[in-house]
Amino acid sequence: MIVRTGGTHTPTLEYQLDEAWSTTLTLEADIEVRLQKETTVSIGNRTQTTTTYSTETMTVTDEIDVEVYNLHAYAYDADYPDGDTGVAIFQSRPWQGYTLTEDGDERVRGVWRFYTARDPRWDRLTQATATGETEIHSEALPVYVHAYPSRIGPRTEPLRDGPTILDSWGRTRRSPHSTIPDTVSVEVLTQSYTPTYGLAVRTDDINLDALRVSGIVRGVDATPITSTVGTPRELRESQLTAEVVSQTTDQATIHIELRDTETGSPIDLTADDRHGSLNGESGGGYLTVADQRVRTNESGIAVVTIDQPGIYTARYHPGTWLVANPAYVSDTATVRWHPLGTLDGWVGLLIEVGWQFIPFVVVFYAGRQILQFFGPRDDSERYP
Repeated sequence: MIVRTGGTHTPTLEYQLDEAWSTTLTLEADIEVRLQKETTVSIGNRTQTTTTYSTETMTVTDEIDVEVYNLHAYAYDADYPDGDTGVAIFQSRPWQGYTLTEDGDERVRGVWRFYTARDPRWDRLTQATATGETEIHSEALPVYVHAYPSRIGPRTEPLRDGPTILDSWGRTRRSPHSTIPDTVSVEVLTQSYTPTYGLAVRTDDINLDALRVSGIVRGVDATPITSTVGTPRELRESQLTAEVVSQTTDQATIHIELRDTETGSPIDLTADDRHGSLNGESGGGYLTVADQRVRTNESGIAVVTIDQPGIYTARYHPGTWLVANPAYVSDTATVRWHPLGTLDGWVGLLIEVGWQFIPFVVVFYAGRQILQFFGPRDDSERYP
C-alpha cells in the first residue's frame, strides 16, 4: 500500500515512488452503494411506510505501466582566464533546464517544450444499467501535459547578454512528429534530434550555490551534485603565431606554433594524456587555416602549404574543458602571402607578362611586313 484516501468521488492521491526506472501502478477502488427503499401499505383508513436499506460493495482495479522520473543531476564547473565561469550539468533522464542565479534571471533551457491537450477517449462515456447501455457526453475532460523536442532548441535567458551555450550531449532520437495529432500546432522537430541530457554554458553571472535543475515533470526540481570525478579542470590562455617561412611563385609554407601563454610550453594537440574526458568524447582541439584542419605535434608546431595569394587567419579551436585537462581558450593569428612579395615573384611576373605580349608583337610585326610588301613603293605612288 503506497497511499490511501476516501470520502470523495474525486480523490487526489499524493505519493512518492522509490523505484529507479519502471514499475506498475495498481489503483484499487472500493465502491459502496447504499440503496434506500420505502414501502407504503394501506391498513384500513391509514397508511404505513416501511424503510429498508440495502448495501452493495464492489472492488475494481486498474493497472498502468509507468516510468519513474527521479532527477539526479551532476554539475561540473571551471573558471576562464577572463573571469567567466563554465558550467555543465548532466542528467540521465530528460530535463527542462537549470537556473544559474538565485533570482532565476540567468537560466538555460534544453530542447524540451510543453503543450496541454485533453484525452479524447473521455469525450463520450458509456452508462450501463440492468436493462441496457447508453452513451452519454462526459462532463470530465482530463488533460495531460506533453513534452516535445522543439525546433527552437536549447536557449539561454536573457537572450542578448545571457550565458553562451558551449555544447550539448545526448543520444540521437527519431522525431515524434508523426505521433502528435493534427489538431495540435507546435514547433516540433520533424527530423532526428539530440535530447539535452548534458548542457554546458559559459557565463559571467552565476552563483554556484544557487544552481537549480528543473525536470520535465511538474514540481520535480533538484540541486545538482558537484562531481568529484577526475581532477579540477584548468582553463589557460593560449598563444598562436603564424608566419610564412618559405615561398615560391606557386605556393608558400606557413609555420604555425601554439604555446601555453602562462608556461610557454608547446601545446601538443595529438597528446593522449590531455584526454581526460567527462562525457566519453576525445579532446585536444585542432587548428584551421585555408580550409584545412591540422593538429600541432609534440613541439606545438604545424605546417600548412597554400597555393593561393591572400590573407589567411589561423584559428585554434580548443577542446571543451569537459574533455581536455588542462584546457585552453581560443586564439588567432593572421598571415599574408602574395608571390610579388619576393624577387622571384617579380621576375616571374615579368616573364609571364612577356609571354602574354609575344603574340601581339608577332601580329604587329607581321602586319607591318604585309603592308610594306603590298603597299606603294614610294611617295609618288602613295599620293597621286
